[in-house]
Amino acid sequence: MRERSEPGFSGLVALDKQPGVTSFQSLNQVKKIFSTGKVGHTGTLDKFASGLLLILVGRAAKLAPWFSCCDKRYSARVRFGLETATLDPEGEAVAEAPLPEREAVEEALLKFRGNILQAPPAYSAIHVDGVRSYELARSGVRVEPEKRPVAIYGLELVSWDPPFAQIEVHCSKGAYIRSLARDLALEAGSRAHLAGLRRTGVSLFRLEDAVLPENLSAGALKPISPAVFRALKLPVLEADGEAAASLARGRPLAPLLGRLRFPGGTGLPVSEAAGNAAGIFDEGGNFIAVITREGGRWAYGYVYARG
Repeated sequence: MRERSEPGFSGLVALDKQPGVTSFQSLNQVKKIFSTGKVGHTGTLDKFASGLLLILVGRAAKLAPWFSCCDKRYSARVRFGLETATLDPEGEAVAEAPLPEREAVEEALLKFRGNILQAPPAYSAIHVDGVRSYELARSGVRVEPEKRPVAIYGLELVSWDPPFAQIEVHCSKGAYIRSLARDLALEAGSRAHLAGLRRTGVSLFRLEDAVLPENLSAGALKPISPAVFRALKLPVLEADGEAAASLARGRPLAPLLGRLRFPGGTGLPVSEAAGNAAGIFDEGGNFIAVITREGGRWAYGYVYARG
């Protein structure tokens, strides 16, 4: 049933996307529920994949850059012995190889922990000479995307049931688990593709807190609260009444920085705020703005209160 949201209503939806549905289709479902075209994703999931999809609604859609840079966690099912063109279960087979021993897989995992260079899949949304890589691949052009740096913070073999391996991955933004499956197999002397993928976390947001598509309603929309910024691992700052009103109007920031404080604390020497972004809230916990720091100077990133 379609539900109409309040005028100006905005916030965050944590959705448990199901396999067989694209991220774009999931966004359309949210648009219909909340009767708005202002909806943004914070990192898509492939059609065959499932799990945590964070969707920003209304004015909150402009916060996507601060969500998109988050680390992510996945549970991946790797099928060894067979590589597909798309490195997932939907592609045609392009290579076969003998199954590796468990020990070879465990040794390969050691090579991919930490900072690595990774080549994205040919069937991916990255741009190659101004064109989406998957568009070139679908047209028959041989695509070899350049390797780029990513970080693999955690990589563990959970189970081994040949030809399948279940692995848990904690990685930086930009890491492709399909590429990781391909590269693990090659290192182990085999070939592989992802048979299944489930995103279990984005920063400190967890899949357990997500709603299933069939249960999606206006009640699933959560406000942008201090807890959201803490889940993003970003500092939370508080402004008193007069300063909050000025910040909400986008008044010059520099004279107001001394009026900010950590919740429950005293006036903030802004230099003590960790990182290069922070969320500002009024004393009632209402979100006002994001401020960003570059070259030691703070500036407005986005004044949410003004929409």
